[in-house]
Order: sequence, then C-alpha cells, then structure tokens
Amino acid sequence: MLKPGGTIGILGGGQLGRMMAMSAAQLGFHTIIYAPEKDSVAAEVSRDFFCNKWDDTAALTAFIQQCDAVTWEFENVPVAPLAPIADRITPHPRALETAQDRLAEKRFVEELGGTPAAYATVDTHEELMRAVERIGTPGILKTRRDGYDGKGQWRIGSVRDAEGLRVPDMPAIYEGFVDFSAEFSVILVRSKDGEIRYWDSAENVHENGILAHSTIPAGAAIAGQLKPARALAAAIAQRLDYVGVLTCEFFATAAGPVFNEMAPRVHNSGHWTIEGAATSQFENHIRAVAGLPLGDTSTIAPHIVMDNIIGKAANTALEMLSEPDTHLHLYGKKQARDGRKMGHVTRITRDAEGSGSTQ
Repeated sequence: MLKPGGTIGILGGGQLGRMMAMSAAQLGFHTIIYAPEKDSVAAEVSRDFFCNKWDDTAALTAFIQQCDAVTWEFENVPVAPLAPIADRITPHPRALETAQDRLAEKRFVEELGGTPAAYATVDTHEELMRAVERIGTPGILKTRRDGYDGKGQWRIGSVRDAEGLRVPDMPAIYEGFVDFSAEFSVILVRSKDGEIRYWDSAENVHENGILAHSTIPAGAAIAGQLKPARALAAAIAQRLDYVGVLTCEFFATAAGPVFNEMAPRVHNSGHWTIEGAATSQFENHIRAVAGLPLGDTSTIAPHIVMDNIIGKAANTALEMLSEPDTHLHLYGKKQARDGRKMGHVTRITRDAEGSGSTQ
C-alpha cells in the first residue's frame, strides 16, 4: 500500500493521464509522466516528465526507479519495451497485449462466453471479398492494431464499396453490422484483492466514430442487458488478474449484449463520474494501483449528461459556465483540430439518491 508522498508513474501523456494525476494529487501522491510527445497535458499537472521514446530502455529504467507504482493512461503503449518491467506495472501489461489486437481480443472474449459481432481476418483484398461474401454488408474494415476514435476504419456499405477499397498494408479485420438499439459501456474497478465494483452504465452516442454524449440513466433497452454484460466484464478482469479501471463497450440488441471492444483503462464514457459518482473512475483507479480500499461507485444524481467538446467547439466552451449545474473540463491542448477531444462538459440534476452497485 502506498503512503502519502509516494510516486505513481503514468505511461502516456494525454488527458486521461492528466485527470489521473489530479486525482493522485488529491490523495497526496506525486506523479511522473513518461511519453514520447513533447506536448503533454498530463505533464503540466505532474511533478516530473520523461519525454523519451518507448524503446528507450535506459530512460524507462530511470523512470521506473523513481516510481513506487506505475500504470498507463491509454491502450496503445507498446508492450515489448515493457517486458523487463512488466511486474512493476499495474494492471499487468498482459491486458494491453490482449486489447491491442482486435482479433486476439475477440477470440479471448469468445472463450469467456461473450458474443462479438461476426468477424473475419483480412490481410488481402481477396480475403476482404470473401469476408464480405460470408458475413455480408454493411460492415466495417478495421486495422487490427492502433485504431481509435474512428481512425483506421473503413465503412463498407456494399460489395461495390469493397471492390473499390484498397486494403491497408497491415493486418485487418472485417466486422459485420450489428443491428442494435443502443450503445453502452460497463466500467468496473478491481482491487488487488479481487473486489469488483461497477459504476452505473451510461448510454453512449457516437458521431463520426467519436463518443459525443453519455447519459445516465441509460434507456430501458440497456437495463435488461446489464447483468450479462457485467458478468462478461468481470470474467475478463478475473482472467487477466486485472487491477484498476476496466471498460467494456457493448451494443444492446434483441438477442442480448454484443461485445464491441475493451479498453484497459479509464474511459471517456466514465468522465461523468468526476461529479456524478461518489468516487470517480480516476480516483478509484489510483486507489487500486496504490493498493488502497476502493471507493463507493454510487451515482449521486438522478440525471447526468456528459458531452465531449470536439475541435473548435473549445473556443467558445467557457460560455457554458453561465449554465446551472454545469461542470467544464478543458484539457489544455493547444491546437483545436477537427475531431480532437479538447474537453468535456457534464450537466447534472441533483435532487435524488443514486444507485451504483458492488459485486
């Protein structure tokens, strides 16, 4: 168990690391960021910053020697350079290894009894055409690695679309369309002794492949699918011996929850927990990594909406502060590019008891 004044290292320098560092400071911990990008919004609120490449063994060694615990803030941290220090990292990098390959992730989930969308591996144009013939259209071609927020993805609406598509020169996967009524995420936190707690699941709406809105409570189409979805998320966490916050995204369908993907980290659809839950996802992740007791995950308001602030919308975001029950988070990014997450705003109605749950 870390004591106040201890140091937590964070691999990655983006907004999730920034919010984790702020929660760590609240609990009396220092943070050090390790990331290859010089422009780090997480480093701005941390004690120290290692700006080095992921394969810089000497820098990684020096970094970890200054840390009492180490975690990460995004799932594309390369696994291979972490091998010599894997046992010092929480959660264990085996979770990264599973989540970074969409094919491995889907097979892993199927072994645990989960149901992903119909899929096929694609390495050539001929394999894409066979996949489209077997699974049908519409569908989506995704790179097996590195894609997020709609990147590395190509929507295929017809055989003609597939015929005209140039398959990327990297391993890919074709997924069939899922006929769903809503999207939702299960976010849990697991402690070092195996205790699991869940936050209420938000109903998520994506626009252009990027999460736009998360709403609590979720609609009726989701409520009946939470039990099996939570059971699968818990099975994933237990099989990986996972410690910290884990997110699994699902489609609510007539046949039950269909697994979309896992994110072994705090998640955009859980940002509402900063003001809307007794303990936020960021604080509970730090608690788990530090070996501290988990906090209450109960929702503390009857209605919550989190909206992402994308691109140039950040230029007028401060105007939202005139609205009641509005909580604005800007991440300090310098360039408001199209499709870039610049911040989020959470709007809360506060007049009833919440609901969260504990396994």
